[in-house]
Amino acid sequence: MLVCSCNYITDKDIKDTIVQLLDEDCWQLIVPAKVYHAMSKRGRCCGCFPNVVDLIIRTTEEYHAMRHSTEAELTVYMSRLRQFHEENRRADIERRLKGHRAA
Repeated sequence: MLVCSCNYITDKDIKDTIVQLLDEDCWQLIVPAKVYHAMSKRGRCCGCFPNVVDLIIRTTEEYHAMRHSTEAELTVYMSRLRQFHEENRRADIERRLKGHRAA
């Protein structure tokens, strides 16, 4: 499935890149910009970033489930990733609202 129409990136391309990053360091924090940088791409409209974050979460969970990571390590990592996602989502919403305010 096509995830990023600006760069013509499929979900398989993103998943493969995430797995490569996890193979390098399985506990690193992966964000959309890091995935795009690893693919030598850049976000243009960035409308796909929420979908990329969801792919990162699902792929990371699958990766650790297949490699039998301990539950404690996985829980701490996933809660950190979800917190990062929520903080950035709030910043995006706030940014949009500020642009529509009257002077």
